[in-house]
Amino acid sequence: VQLQASGGGLVQAGGSLRLSCVASGRTSIDMGWFRQAPGKEREFVAAISWSGGNTYYADSVKGRFTISRDNAKNTVYLQMNSLKPEDTAVYYCAATVKPGTDRSVDFGSWGQGTLVTVSS
Repeated sequence: VQLQASGGGLVQAGGSLRLSCVASGRTSIDMGWFRQAPGKEREFVAAISWSGGNTYYADSVKGRFTISRDNAKNTVYLQMNSLKPEDTAVYYCAATVKPGTDRSVDFGSWGQGTLVTVSS
């Protein structure tokens, strides 16, 4: 599966952004978002089952971020609200054949990343 992420940008703390990830190829697959801040390891943000019926979140984003998908458009979204400076990172979408996982090693396909910068 090929993935193309977009939607990053510069936003003030407390603001919102919506990231999109368009998939091509095999699209009936679980998807997730990860992020990597400068000098830090890549970390799990959220994931969604292929049907959209199950979602998973990192504790750091619960209640602020929402993952969703539109299978008719082969697109997964990450709605990010109440953004904080510590959310600043490159955000990557990824695909996995292992339902319910949050381990980056289980995600076999990755998009190119989109930069989110949150100013204080």
